[in-house]
Amino acid sequence: MTSPRYDVIAIGNAIVDVMAPASDELVEELGLTRGGMQLVDEAQAADLYSAMGPAKEISGGSAANTLAGLSAMGAQCAFVGQVADDQLGNVFAHDIRAVGIDFDTPSREGEPSTARCLIFVTPDGQRTMNTFLGASQFLPAEALDEEAIGGAQILYLEGYLWDPEEPRRAMRAAIETARGAGRKVAFTLSDAFVISRHGDDFRALIDDGLIDILFCNEVELAALTGEESFDDGIAALQDKVSVLVATRSEKGATCVTGGTRSDVAAEPIDKVVDTTGAGDLFAAGFLYGHVRGEDPAKCLKRGAVAAAEIISHYGPRPEADLKALMAEKVG
Repeated sequence: MTSPRYDVIAIGNAIVDVMAPASDELVEELGLTRGGMQLVDEAQAADLYSAMGPAKEISGGSAANTLAGLSAMGAQCAFVGQVADDQLGNVFAHDIRAVGIDFDTPSREGEPSTARCLIFVTPDGQRTMNTFLGASQFLPAEALDEEAIGGAQILYLEGYLWDPEEPRRAMRAAIETARGAGRKVAFTLSDAFVISRHGDDFRALIDDGLIDILFCNEVELAALTGEESFDDGIAALQDKVSVLVATRSEKGATCVTGGTRSDVAAEPIDKVVDTTGAGDLFAAGFLYGHVRGEDPAKCLKRGAVAAAEIISHYGPRPEADLKALMAEKVG
């Protein structure tokens, strides 16, 4: 096997996050599920935007956020995702390339417009997300660079993008390419909402041995396994994937690999400002250690440090020097 060109190549939604502080009352008034994610159409997106206070536009997307964290730590990364040939598409492409990530997927002409996620952040830092998938749901399998996928140590797939049919076909093709090249496949379950729609697909991928590294939080773990107890959920999955990583917000995180369980406490933080991207950056920290052959406990610690940095400010992309933070807190 040739040396990998990339540490991680990811396929995910190419989304621009539109974020604004909001009261709990506004979230309730708009009929939103606090702390959840729902899909909206373009008209709903426009209505929600008009109900927002002053907002910030920040390039996001779950897998893209993970790559931004990895790149900030010094990893070599590439992203595959679909934008439209419009202003938000240009913003997304500029931002992801500006942090050192290769992004070569051609922009899509015509409607719909580039995806956006309208995020209402309540005073406790909880985020309520409303996603218009737009152009991102039309990522074709033809957009895949098989050489790049086969040349990455890990292919990282975003569960959110499993919902639309065209990207789902693309991700299945990417899994086949990566496994044919002897590379690892990592998958993040993304949200209980996605599992409610595609849980059978995800369970089949896992049962067929197509997923090497699985990321989830405790809510997603329960949704996938049907086990209310966190430990029972871990037990149900730990022998089906080589590496299982489950996060529990302020209760820390767990990794099981080769029958051995490791746990890490959440990294202390003065104030939670915005939880957007916490799981994405946890995955970034973990994967950074994993591709370097570090032990699971150290990988978990990197994840906790990266997640703590993200929730200390608005937005899902790192603002502090992650390399320096890792050197200070992990070594």
